[in-house]
Amino acid sequence: MIVRSAISGLFFVALAAVADGQYSRRNAALPADRAGVAKWENDARFPDDTFRFVRLRPENHIKWATDFPDSDLNFSFRLQQMTSIRVNPEPLIVSILDPKMKECPFIYTLETGTLDLTDQEVKILRDHLLNGGFLMIDDFWGEDEWENTRQQIVKVFPDRPITELELDHPIFNMVFPIKVKPQVPSIEVALEGRTTGIFYEKGGKVVHYYGIFDAKGRMMVIICRNTDLGDGWEREGDDPFFFKEFSEKRAYPMGINIIVYSMTH
Repeated sequence: MIVRSAISGLFFVALAAVADGQYSRRNAALPADRAGVAKWENDARFPDDTFRFVRLRPENHIKWATDFPDSDLNFSFRLQQMTSIRVNPEPLIVSILDPKMKECPFIYTLETGTLDLTDQEVKILRDHLLNGGFLMIDDFWGEDEWENTRQQIVKVFPDRPITELELDHPIFNMVFPIKVKPQVPSIEVALEGRTTGIFYEKGGKVVHYYGIFDAKGRMMVIICRNTDLGDGWEREGDDPFFFKEFSEKRAYPMGINIIVYSMTH
């Protein structure tokens, strides 16, 4: 059972750390191999008793590494900082064809507007998710990218509906109560938006969160459409406005809620 931490005020501590440059990748005083993110130690008695952020590397997907490594490292750091979850400080990359994926209950992929799963990957991914795995799909915008994403997921689950998640769904209230479905643009769009008032990309004005459920009602897939939570994690140290408005208020709360939900349902 996961026990919630006392989280009130923690984001203000995090913001202060960013302002100091403590965790920004641009801080050359910290180890380059961790992109400037501090490392922590978990209980040596239980080295495998941790959550690990796992990024998929599909065979024909050239954009699988978008936002890497900063997003994966920063998110892992914030998850262990703001909750009582034990988190592995080293995110993992796995191919769908790698047998190691069977050991990964949570997997993440993004930029699925260009994803093209092979028949072999479709079968392996379907079996993995039906056997208890959880897939998070993030960072695609507009109708064309949605259509490709939809086609790819229908290849995996032709028999399961894609269901809109409304704000009364538990995933929006697991740790952080979320009152508006969070939309996070890239940092470039966000900074321009202070002048233009536009905080979305490629015509994707309306944000959606979808779920795909198995026959017992367990969510196997969450699809985050017209939003880029990963950029909110990756670019947290680049600009105070972006951190405060998008990393702090949207990207991290939603990401943490998704992880906690995936581990407890």
